[in-house]
Amino acid sequence: MIFTIFKKELKDTLRERRTLIMTLLIPLLIFPIILNIFVGVSDSFSEKQAEKSIAIGFIGTDDNYVKIQLEKLPENMGDKEIIRYKDTASLLNDLKLDSIQIGVYTGKEFNETMRQKTPANVTVFFNATDVGTQDRAKVYMTAIEEIAIRERYLEMNLKETELTPIKTHYSNIASSKEMIGKFAGGILPYIFIAFGFIGCMYPAIDLFTGEKERGTIETLLTTPALRWQILTGKMIVVVLSGLLAASFALIGLFVSIEVLNIVEDKELLSIIHSILNLKFILLLYGLLLPLIIFFAGVMVPVAVYAKSFKEAQSIIAPLNIIMVLPAMVGFFPGIESNTITASIPVVNVVLATKDLIAGTLDIGLLVLSFAVMLFLAILAIVVSYKRFDQETNIVM
Repeated sequence: MIFTIFKKELKDTLRERRTLIMTLLIPLLIFPIILNIFVGVSDSFSEKQAEKSIAIGFIGTDDNYVKIQLEKLPENMGDKEIIRYKDTASLLNDLKLDSIQIGVYTGKEFNETMRQKTPANVTVFFNATDVGTQDRAKVYMTAIEEIAIRERYLEMNLKETELTPIKTHYSNIASSKEMIGKFAGGILPYIFIAFGFIGCMYPAIDLFTGEKERGTIETLLTTPALRWQILTGKMIVVVLSGLLAASFALIGLFVSIEVLNIVEDKELLSIIHSILNLKFILLLYGLLLPLIIFFAGVMVPVAVYAKSFKEAQSIIAPLNIIMVLPAMVGFFPGIESNTITASIPVVNVVLATKDLIAGTLDIGLLVLSFAVMLFLAILAIVVSYKRFDQETNIVM
């Protein structure tokens, strides 16, 4: 009987164009679109910054050490034009108007200070809203400082090694897989959770509130099927829709990587291949299944109670923010899986998925996260049944 109801409701759901778009089409396209935009914008910005010719406003004499070294810097450090200014007022004004992108002020006594072998001050002006300008200025000044230091060593007959008593080497023990998992792993569970919720939302509203509006729920209640069987058949469709939305998001990621070749870095590709294996997918679905059942259990009572499709949508849509907002924890550095975070709904799924991607998953915390979500899923089903069993909620 449950299977019969399931087939009937699934057919009705597949006829709903809006549900198919939100459950299948958008999740399938989201990763290719996001990755294409991100990679395209990133490459375009990098090329633009590398090719960009900048104007450097300079206040100082022609024989100024900084000006001479700026002119000598190699072309591979970027095309540049040096413009002389008499005062800082006009320099700052042109900087605001973007006539120049960097301003350099050294003072009249700069060369004399250098000859006295005391620190000579350089002030560099830039507009922080012009992305990349500060980095370009730092590259130029760092290069000039290194040249000046080497020249100073030669003048004083000193060896650089004699003035470097300690040389520290930093060694990162985290693998590339762990780095991806910890810093970029937050986006994957966030999208899965968001689409899992959206995938449940429209079928839940249509199969409960929609049937009340269409007047077909009364006909269904006259069949030999028991209330819990009807509820189970409908909830399976809702949960399946949520899982399908998450699955198509995963397929979209796979298509982006394997078919569209958006990721070109071979080392990064090999790391992604090592992550997206059968074990990862099975464990991921093990975490998503109770979460999506919980989502369905939260939506069904609302859909049963609501008198119209619009009312149900206006109540459930804000719940999306409440449910998905904890998933943003995955973007915050320093928040790790432990007994406390593994007991917090949604947060535990996000952090467990991050650890799963990084390959640092603790089985004990995984079991705790699964147990918490399973308990909430069962609780949500019980609440859904109690609401569905009330005659006043079913009949308009």
